[in-house]
Amino acid sequence: MEPIIRVSHVSKTFYAKNGEVEAVKDINFDIEKGDIFGIIGLSGAGKSTLVRCLNLLEKPSGGKVFVNGKSLGDLPEKELRKARRNIGMIFQHFNLLMQRSVLDNVCFPLEIAGVKKAKARKRAMELLETVGLAEKAGAYPAQLSGGQKQRVAIARVLANNPEILLCDEATSALDPQTTKSILNLLKEINRERGITIVVITHEMSVVQEICSHVAVLDHGRLAESGAVEELFRTPKTEAAKKLLLKGFAHISRMKGERKIRVTFAGKSAFEPVIGNIILECKTPVNILYADTKTINGNAEGEMILQLPDSVEIADKIVEYFQKKGLGVEEVDSYVG
Repeated sequence: MEPIIRVSHVSKTFYAKNGEVEAVKDINFDIEKGDIFGIIGLSGAGKSTLVRCLNLLEKPSGGKVFVNGKSLGDLPEKELRKARRNIGMIFQHFNLLMQRSVLDNVCFPLEIAGVKKAKARKRAMELLETVGLAEKAGAYPAQLSGGQKQRVAIARVLANNPEILLCDEATSALDPQTTKSILNLLKEINRERGITIVVITHEMSVVQEICSHVAVLDHGRLAESGAVEELFRTPKTEAAKKLLLKGFAHISRMKGERKIRVTFAGKSAFEPVIGNIILECKTPVNILYADTKTINGNAEGEMILQLPDSVEIADKIVEYFQKKGLGVEEVDSYVG
């Protein structure tokens, strides 16, 4: 089956008086229909530039973006406008019209599309019901919380029945509890409406909460991409490891010659592996960090362990984890 979005050798260079900046460099990946796809990277990685290339708000300097098999850059202007209506977008700062009520904000894209007022208002109320804000129809953006503003923005973008929804740091301005509620709403929209969602974020927790697949950007380049579970268990690049390991960056000093990251999933998340190792190897193991997450409804965990100084015993511990089918990797090179 053809992917709903194909990014093929996409690059974007900005030109200024003091030189040029390559924001995005030769990016390639596919997004399948109905997926929730994350694009993640640190500040300056090129995420926001790339997402704007997906609907040609930014025209790529090189390469092509295909949506439903059609190259957006090759479409006549009229067809491009039609294609863009099929791609909704929500932003970090909501972009609501402050002088319009909540209901009128949701009606706005319908007005532009020429929908009659009564039909537009009926549709807008249905969408406010969907996002849980029907009682705020007559309120104005200034009277809403950040989470409520983002719900209005989501309702507004759903008005045109988009097939694709681009979310550019849509939860970055929200507190953790509100972020979770917005992510749950997006998952519900994806599940019930079949809308393909692309999430741009710098937070691995957002990717782990909502995404099934992810692309990691690093200084404008694609570092790696694949299923979120695989990225979590076996990150292949330094960029991915840095994003994953931000959770224990507060550990200022990790003592010992060897430290390993152990990842586990499913039933193994509930097995007493540390206790078993201590009994088998007759030596203590120092747990520097441990965490359990839910990724796509499955329990996933990780630990950072300081191994004993004895090379023989340390090797035995690593071998034990490997025999148990757990992910094991050295972390010296990117933790500290």
